[in-house]
Amino acid sequence: MNVEANFLGKSIHPLSFGGAALSGEGGGYGFGDISESDAIELVRYAYELGIRVFDSAPVYGFGLSEKRLGLGLKEVREKCTLISKSGISWHENKRIDMSNDPKLAEKMLLQSLKSFNTEYIDLYFIHWPDERVDIRRPMEVLAKYKEKGVIKHIGLCNTNIEDLEKASEIAEIEVVQSEYNLFERKAEKEVFPYLKEKGIDFMSWGTLDKGVLTGMYNLKRVFDDSDCRKKSPWWKKSDVEKKVQLVDECKKYLESKDYNFLDLAISFNLHHDQLSTILCGVKSKARLDSIMKSIERSNEIYNEFEYWSELKDHLQKYYE
Repeated sequence: MNVEANFLGKSIHPLSFGGAALSGEGGGYGFGDISESDAIELVRYAYELGIRVFDSAPVYGFGLSEKRLGLGLKEVREKCTLISKSGISWHENKRIDMSNDPKLAEKMLLQSLKSFNTEYIDLYFIHWPDERVDIRRPMEVLAKYKEKGVIKHIGLCNTNIEDLEKASEIAEIEVVQSEYNLFERKAEKEVFPYLKEKGIDFMSWGTLDKGVLTGMYNLKRVFDDSDCRKKSPWWKKSDVEKKVQLVDECKKYLESKDYNFLDLAISFNLHHDQLSTILCGVKSKARLDSIMKSIERSNEIYNEFEYWSELKDHLQKYYE
């Protein structure tokens, strides 16, 4: 794979910037404190490195991620693809609520425009399925704003075939975003065949599994209060210890070949034909540099078939 990808009909760098890491202190879904100045500087640094797709959602810092992305990209707005989502809102006490009510979809879209300080959003997702609301109802709202030019492209996150079919009755679905990595491969069976048939782009979130797949995760780490991993039930149930054990076992083999686990994790996603772009969240220039280096080495590691297949087989133990 070249260090380019095709996304929404454009040739881009294959790495997309995950905005959840920009605003942990704001609350909601985030990964620890980062100052506004550092966040903005990091966004601009990502742009300088060639990254052009920047993903966010209102629940990331309760709007703070969108605001910081808007500030960081203000001077180059027209050259970037800005992404946001509807469906996860919150009450005054910051209690999270998930709903695809069409009135909420419209409210969240309009608020994201203000937060980004932009007149349009390039790609707008419905964040999660909602069994209580037929997805065609919020899709009607998004289709209306797409006709006005306020939304350029529409996508679904964490979706299923039934919702994809229903949503497509209202407007074209151009992108699906779901979790995909060495440990999470449900999308391969559940949606990839459909996306390939329909020509729909796919972008992976959880590419590094909240840091576990960097190979540098420490089980003794104490998370900040502003890091969602400290209290979230889904993190406590995510089988982290078993994953880290498998990663550590593979690291020894990789290091003997002068690679690291981050190289493997990045290469795995980049070399799946269905993936258009991979989402990674970072809080430092150093981490971003390390990911960029792994992308540059992705062909090199993938072509070492001898141990590539062996490591994939070893990690498959996680599913046994």
